[in-house]
Amino acid sequence: MKKLLIVMAMVGLTLSANAQEDATPELKYSVATNSFWSNWFVEVGADWNAWYSNEEHGQDLRRLPLRKFRSNPGAALAIGKWFTPGLGLRTKAQGIWGKAVVDGDNYGNCNKYWTLNEQVMFNLSNLFCGYNENRVWNVIPFAGAGVSRSMTYNRYGFVASVGVQSSWKVAKHLNVYAEGGWNLMSGDADGVAAAPRHRGWDNQDNQLYAEVGLQFNLGKSTWNKVPDVDALNALHQSQIDALKNQLNDANAENERLKTLLANQKAAETTKEFVNTPISVFFNLGKSTIASQKDLVNVQALAKYAKDNGSKLVVNGYADKATGSAEFNKKLSEARANTVAKELVKMGVDNANIEAKGNGGVEELSPISFNRRATVQVAE
Repeated sequence: MKKLLIVMAMVGLTLSANAQEDATPELKYSVATNSFWSNWFVEVGADWNAWYSNEEHGQDLRRLPLRKFRSNPGAALAIGKWFTPGLGLRTKAQGIWGKAVVDGDNYGNCNKYWTLNEQVMFNLSNLFCGYNENRVWNVIPFAGAGVSRSMTYNRYGFVASVGVQSSWKVAKHLNVYAEGGWNLMSGDADGVAAAPRHRGWDNQDNQLYAEVGLQFNLGKSTWNKVPDVDALNALHQSQIDALKNQLNDANAENERLKTLLANQKAAETTKEFVNTPISVFFNLGKSTIASQKDLVNVQALAKYAKDNGSKLVVNGYADKATGSAEFNKKLSEARANTVAKELVKMGVDNANIEAKGNGGVEELSPISFNRRATVQVAE
């Protein structure tokens, strides 16, 4: 029996190593928890079973698992769910054709049965190597417990199970798997209620099995990457900084004009006012005015133009660091036209307004200051 277990382990490792060579290399990453309805699977398999009953202890029967008096085919059906890439639960039913190995004359003795196990599964590939949705193979040991029933002899009993599974991804929702396992049952699972006379393995009825089958993944079978919180925070911070810069620019312009008006004579103030471009700012890629506060000084200049019959020039700009030259040219023209329409609403004759688009520039720093249009009296 020890030889059998060693052979099964070596086969599993060999298959896993071969599959690993075909795996698509990709960086592992942390995953977010999926909903309850994600990562379910159904397995359908065919078994070859070998039975070792407690009654055969001391009879020196052949121990090879493929001996006719102790082996039979079987079938398996399971449903399970992965709660994380490395931890899952599976409910597995096996059964139909078993053996009751009682003595050397027991060839062909049938024991129809079924077992129902609840098993914990550990995906070692994901636990030790990190989750990779393109991984071709996975190595998955499992252990659990449940109930067994001999339908031939109408007996129920306890069963414990342990084993290892290797699975290979062949399509998005389809895997092929092979597994080997051991079901340790109560001593009368084969229909013979022998008195306990031994310890461990020899005091129980045992089923060793090898199984191959198909695994069908239901619904979403992958795991989402955890969002990069640092990158999101950096993006939000850059947007906040841009708004702060725009506000600071507007406040600085207002303060400059207030100081100018307060400290100079009326005539000099008026001359400086009409010759100074008034800025109206826009958001990235937009031609709608970011803040109506920018129009306060524009309205004062519009009043001066109406009172004095002056012509006004509106220059539109975009920042050179973003967008193509063709796009920035059209965007700057749209911004100039937006401000020109506001001047018309303020009572300035459209014939006295000249609107020009100057494309992308980098005259001001930071670059966001260039997303503007200026208004001034024509020279």
